[in-house]
Amino acid sequence: MNLTEFIEGHRDQHLAELCELLRIPSVSAKSEHKPDIERGARWVADHFRAAGFKHVEIVPTNLHPLVYAESLEAPGKPTILFYGHYDVQPAEPLDLWTSPPFEPAVRNGNLFGRGTADDKARSTFTSKHSNPSRK
Repeated sequence: MNLTEFIEGHRDQHLAELCELLRIPSVSAKSEHKPDIERGARWVADHFRAAGFKHVEIVPTNLHPLVYAESLEAPGKPTILFYGHYDVQPAEPLDLWTSPPFEPAVRNGNLFGRGTADDKARSTFTSKHSNPSRK
């Protein structure tokens, strides 16, 4: 199976998982969303674990938790660092949204939701496919 076949074969699953993360209103600029930020961190950490990363931790900070995952199971291979974020900025003004910002919607083959392009899609992809010990 080549990469394109793999992606197409798992499209619905990946889209559903991305939509789960998009539904978490992890707005870092608003203190009332602190529980959502923490839920977002747990979601990302859980997905790293599910992808086979043996060392995953949620690291508390003075503001928002960070998620750290590593795989040291590919001796002789280069070290790669991925950086992404699972938080978003406020979605206001809400009247400019065609659909609610934390209710992902597919329109004309495109996915819309707060954080879709910056940066929840990359966080989802990285947690699923960056472990070098997986085939």
